[in-house]
Amino acid sequence: MKQIIAIVRPHLAEQVLDGLRRAPIEAMSVLEVKGFGRQKSYLDEYQETDFDQTFMPKIEITLWVDDTRCEEVMERVISIARCGRIGDGKIFLMPVSEFL
Repeated sequence: MKQIIAIVRPHLAEQVLDGLRRAPIEAMSVLEVKGFGRQKSYLDEYQETDFDQTFMPKIEITLWVDDTRCEEVMERVISIARCGRIGDGKIFLMPVSEFL
């Protein structure tokens, strides 16, 4: 079992979730998060909003997937969520030692 954590842009989250609808996943959770990475100096579009200027809004999608299917699920997320620009997000893959 593997855990996949995908941090995606908010406007792409629904598309990613729709793309995962028939994916072979065991469980999933979705959270609204804030963070920054290399794009932290590109915050001009959020200056007049309620967001803290150091953090950008993102959506965190956590998936638990069988070892044999994790590559397929990761490719599906990447194909939908990648724009090719700074701020695309990240995908983390971690082993799960126990699943109850």
